[in-house]
Parts: sequence; structure tokens; C-alpha cells
Amino acid sequence: MKNKYIGYVMAFITIFVWGTTYAITKNLLNYFTPLEALFLRFLIAYLFLMIIKPTFNFKFNFQEEKLFLFLGLTGGMLYFLVENLALKYTSASNVGLIVSSIPIFSSIIAHFTTEDEKFDTNLLLGFALAVTGIFIILYNGNKVLKLNPIGDILAVVCSIIWAVYSNLLRKVDNSYSGILLVRKTFFYGLIFMLPVLYVFKVKIHFEYIFNKDVSFSIFYLALVASCICFIMWSRSINIIGVIKTTNFVYLIPLVAMISSMLLLDEKITPLMIVGGALILSGVLINDKKITLGKLFKAKAATTS
Repeated sequence: MKNKYIGYVMAFITIFVWGTTYAITKNLLNYFTPLEALFLRFLIAYLFLMIIKPTFNFKFNFQEEKLFLFLGLTGGMLYFLVENLALKYTSASNVGLIVSSIPIFSSIIAHFTTEDEKFDTNLLLGFALAVTGIFIILYNGNKVLKLNPIGDILAVVCSIIWAVYSNLLRKVDNSYSGILLVRKTFFYGLIFMLPVLYVFKVKIHFEYIFNKDVSFSIFYLALVASCICFIMWSRSINIIGVIKTTNFVYLIPLVAMISSMLLLDEKITPLMIVGGALILSGVLINDKKITLGKLFKAKAATTS
């Protein structure tokens, strides 16, 4: 039971940090292209992980390396590249709101690919409340956040990519340390980025790193949001499962809205607060196993 609480705490901290990255990345894109920002973030993160754990396993296993290759492609490159592109076309708040649909896609994938994480009444009830909250916020966004179809579609694609990544994490051997798992994921992510950088003739402006605003943003994204949070996310999935971990993604809109208001002067309205409350309710119902069946039994017991 103690380990489960640790899993929940790590998932919550990770989501809190990731909820702030939309506003920080949005600001960073004033200096770098989406691909530049992504490459620098993962290069710094990989070098840091190499310093703290410079060990290698030279026993080649094709199936294992193939798994890490897909982890690097989905969670190490595609998700963040598409997210950065989405932030170029729509607001940081809106990307955070749409990405909160990750648990829906993750649960659908888990339902068909695992034996122990199936749909149930509790899960569907939490989904219903959370999705209602998301739509309320998005409806409000039509007037406040100036939705952009291209950016919004890219944000939905982000959700699907991360759901695939989270389900792939379940297949990693538990003997892998969190640091080594993330380091190998980042390595393959960087390998996938190199030909893209070459094809599009992207020039990395390393000199911008010496700008104090840029340096804080890039090192926050690389060391905190990437290194530390990737490790905690993988450990959380290992402890409490894909569905329970990704349910915390519902909290991203709340953190994204607050951080965007503070850092980018984006507005928060009453409809956003109502939607955020519904999203939070969905998370609590999923985590505390408050089902309709239990509520009805409790009511029957008090009236008998």
C-alpha cells in the first residue's frame, strides 16, 4: 500500500511540472524553432543522465532495443515535436486542455492490449465528468482562447502519441533503473531527430542559451520536466498501472491555465473554473474507486 501512495505522489508531481511546461515552452519558441527547442532540451537531458549514470549494457537484445526504439520515437521525439508545433498555432492553455484527453486514448489502448486494465463503471464515470469539464473549457475557449484548428488537431495527435508511449512503458523489463530507461529513450529520440535536423537544414542557435530567460527555460525543461519527471512517470506506471497514472493528466488543464495566466497573461474565466472542478472530480472518482454501485449500496444501508 505504501508503494502505491509513492506511485500516486510521483504521478501528481510529474503532472504538476508538465502542466507548467506549456507556458515555458511557448516563451522559449520566441527564440527557437520547435525542432531546435526539442533537440536542445533532449540533448541537455541526455548529457546530464550520462553524467549521473555512465554505465552501458553491451549485450544486444533485438526485441529490447526495438521496444526502446519505439519509446524514443513516441515519447522521445514525436510527442514533443508535435506539441511544440501545436504551441506555435494555439495558446498554451488550450494545448494543456486538449492534452488532458490522454487518459481516454490510453485506456482504450490498454483495454485492448492488457489483461488487467479493462473498462469499468468507475472509469467511465470519471471519464464522463472529466470530458464534460474539458468541453466546457473548450467552449469557453471559443471566445477567450481563440482556438486554432491546426494547433488543436496537433494537440489531439499529441494525446494519442503519449497514450501509445505510456502503454509501451509497461513492456519494459522491471530490472531497468529509471535513469537508464529514460536515458535510452532519450538516446533513440535524439537519433530520430538528427535526420530531421539535416533534411530541414536546422541551425541550432546555442548562443541563445546564455540569455538568462532562455537558460532557465531550457534547463527547467531538460533537467526537471524531462530527466526527473520521465523517471517518476515510468516508476509510477510500474507501481500503479497505465490507467491510474494517466488519469492524473486530467489535472494538466488546471496547472496549465494557472501557469499561462501568470507567465503569459492568458485569462481565466468562471467557465474554466467550473470545467476544472469537473476534471478534478473525475480524477478523484477514478482514484478513490467511488462507483455508482457503492453509492447506491451506501444509500440503501442508511435507509434500511
